[in-house]
Amino acid sequence: MWKEKKAAIDAIEEKKDRIGDVADQIWEFAELSLMEEKSAKLYCKVLEEEGFQVEKGICGIKTAFSATFGKGRPVIGLLAEYDALSGLSQKAGSLVREEVVCGGNGHGCGHNLLGAGAFAAALGVKSYLEMSGQPGTVVLYGCPGEEGGAAKAFMARDGLWKSLDAALTWHPEDVNEVRTGSTNSCIQVQYKFTGIASHAAGAPEEGRSALDAVELMNIGVQFLREHMSDKARVHYAITDAGGRSANVVQPKASVLYMVRSNHVAEAVELQKRVDRIAEGAALMTDTTYERQFIDGLADTVSNHVLEQVLYDNFKELGVPSYTEEEFAYGDQLAATYPSRDNVPGIGAKYDREMKEQVEEMRRQTGHAMNAFLAPLYKGEAFQAGSTDVGDVSWLTPTAQIHVASWPNGCPGHSWQSVSCDRTEIGHKAAVHAGKVLAAAAIDLFVKPELIKEARAEFEKRTAGGYVCPIPADAVPVVPE
Repeated sequence: MWKEKKAAIDAIEEKKDRIGDVADQIWEFAELSLMEEKSAKLYCKVLEEEGFQVEKGICGIKTAFSATFGKGRPVIGLLAEYDALSGLSQKAGSLVREEVVCGGNGHGCGHNLLGAGAFAAALGVKSYLEMSGQPGTVVLYGCPGEEGGAAKAFMARDGLWKSLDAALTWHPEDVNEVRTGSTNSCIQVQYKFTGIASHAAGAPEEGRSALDAVELMNIGVQFLREHMSDKARVHYAITDAGGRSANVVQPKASVLYMVRSNHVAEAVELQKRVDRIAEGAALMTDTTYERQFIDGLADTVSNHVLEQVLYDNFKELGVPSYTEEEFAYGDQLAATYPSRDNVPGIGAKYDREMKEQVEEMRRQTGHAMNAFLAPLYKGEAFQAGSTDVGDVSWLTPTAQIHVASWPNGCPGHSWQSVSCDRTEIGHKAAVHAGKVLAAAAIDLFVKPELIKEARAEFEKRTAGGYVCPIPADAVPVVPE
């Protein structure tokens, strides 16, 4: 089997310049969630050129797509993302804050690399299927709006992921590891209150303040905090305070709420309580309100069987290597932020022995780039962030890896990560991620017992059933 894997890995290596070029073009586009028209068009074009059958606008989402090669089972899905973040425009390879476009966008979460790495994996699996003649299908899914759109959750509502035998993906990070553990589920809703404008001094009794409604809603949620799970989180932002004239009873005001919990079913119930507080605020102020659902996503479900497959292949393939110039760049970039001495990795957070192992690996590397594979952690873990990969993991066995794309401790959603995303360090991460994912996928094609074991674990972990956070009539939107 290693011969077949090597051929797939060689196919990726042969295409590394194209993979890097795709990553760089997506970096240049830097399109925000659900607006990734150029990025989606580029992926569809190159995938068609590579022999994949492409379907655009899947699940009614304009910038989503699927690219399929092969026939029959098993069906392995690869997840690509390509949305950027606002306010993070940054010159590539720079060691100082330098905007390319004033106030422009940038790939602060490395999704230009994420999508390119998934593309690389698809190329490798396609090569294997062509060479082996084995039955099986690989599908690369273009998943827009991870940073504020939750396309994968909308796809989950439509049952898309149920057709897969397994799903694999990766994410840029400051460490090479297999990711495990759960994350927070998350629901975003915007409340737009409408009142009656009036002269605040001359005729205040005639006014009905929408801003008062927003403030009373916020106070109500503050009191709710004592009576919800300590694992839950509720965040808010006043998106429209009604204007700048204090002598006007504000007729319009809106607030965006984000409700989080470790379990999606709990988040859905907590969201209902927040909805009732909004209703109460409107009653108290004699105003009306419009509830606009923005997005929602579930917590992630671990699959240790798939994680072991990924780790075994990661260990076999090793980690990206760097030139002295790349090491030097990583060291200098790490000097621009305060968290450069953090001990990276999920296992280091939960296991003292693993933490010591990782610390020793960092010492041996001697540079800010973590050129080692962190030990595999197979316990239960929790990360407070949220990702719509969680919704995929509730409908099919799913696993992920991290590949070092930035120096140790590099803050996510930062100019430093944007700067590093369009360097050879970033290119190497995308190509290597593709190789690991492709090799793991080949194991799943060749060893059907692995899929059976992964499915058994999946069914045990998801026995309570998937509670979809997306209403039946909701469509993906970006908050105003």
